[in-house]
This record gives sequence, structure tokens and C-alpha cells, in this order.
Amino acid sequence: MDGQAKSHNKLTLKLCVAVLAMFGFGFALVPLYDVMCDALGINGKTNSESALQPQGMVPDTSRLIRVEFMAHNNQGIPWSFTPAQMSMDVHPGEVIQTAYFAQNLSSKAIVGQAVPSVSPGLGATYFNKIECFCFNQQPLNAQAQAEMPLIFYIEPDIPESIHTLTLSYTLYDITEKADVSEIAKTSPPITSDVMQGATHEF
Repeated sequence: MDGQAKSHNKLTLKLCVAVLAMFGFGFALVPLYDVMCDALGINGKTNSESALQPQGMVPDTSRLIRVEFMAHNNQGIPWSFTPAQMSMDVHPGEVIQTAYFAQNLSSKAIVGQAVPSVSPGLGATYFNKIECFCFNQQPLNAQAQAEMPLIFYIEPDIPESIHTLTLSYTLYDITEKADVSEIAKTSPPITSDVMQGATHEF
């Protein structure tokens, strides 16, 4: 009987260690995502703070860059997360305004954090975000929805070899690390006018 009890204790200890390891891995997903991007060169990290629009920047109307927008939910976050439009053609040096839309489909408040990347990686250094929902945590009450703005420009000296940029966001649930008490009690509804998509700012 003593041997059986010791065996059960060892099994319980192993299970506890496994649970703690999985819990820690969940918190490490965002930094691991960044490390993998850097190591594999799959895509590029964009600016993590607001960029200033250079004074006197003139759009290069002789060129068009196709910008594709993608949205991914990390496993386990019950949100609807979509771009206002799937793609647009923009001139380098042109300031563009668009948005992503999110809705918390669960019955509890959740705080999300979007992690951006741009491919090809070479293009990431020429893609600048003036305003982005990825700069801040995004709290949403149960069933609440929000429009999340994005304002960006592509530097005019982007290499001629780049014709398409793909901006991708992966959304993570960071509720356990965030202060849920800061979540607003209500979220404004999204009107049909807003859902029409992005607008261009010249």
C-alpha cells in the first residue's frame, strides 16, 4: 500500500508541474511570437510606439503599394476580430486611415492585446503606424464590440522591388495580467456607417 501511495504522490506532483508549465507557456506566447518572427525571418516587427508624420512628406503618386490586412485569434480567445477591409492600394507617403473591428463573444470581460507583423520583413522598416490599437490593451465587456482605429503611412523610399505588404495582427487574451476593473462599463455600438470601411487621409 505504501508503494502505491508513493506512486500516486509522484503522479500528482508530475501533473502539478505540467499544469504550471502550461500556465507559464501561455504567458510567454507573445514574447515567443516575437522571437520566432525574428529568428525565422517570416515577417517583420513594426513600430511599437506612435510614429510622427514627417513634415513635408510628399506622396509618390507614380507608385502604388497593395496593403493586405489579416486578423488572427490566438487559441482560446472568444472574440470576433476582423479588418474593415481586406486590402487597399496606397501611394508611398500617403497617410491612410482604416480600422479593425472586435467583439467579445463570451459571457465575461476580456482584455485583448494585438501583436502586429508585416511581411515581407524588409518592408516592415518602411511601414509606420501613427495610431494603432496595438499600442494599448483592448478591454471589452461581455458581448461588447468596438471599432479600433489604425492610421499609417509607407515611407516614400520603400524599395521598388516591394509591391505588396501584408499587415497581420494576432490577438491574445491577456486578461490574467491586466486590471479588469479598468474595463469600461459600456462600449458604444458600431453603426452601419462605420462598417463601410476605411477612409483615406491625404
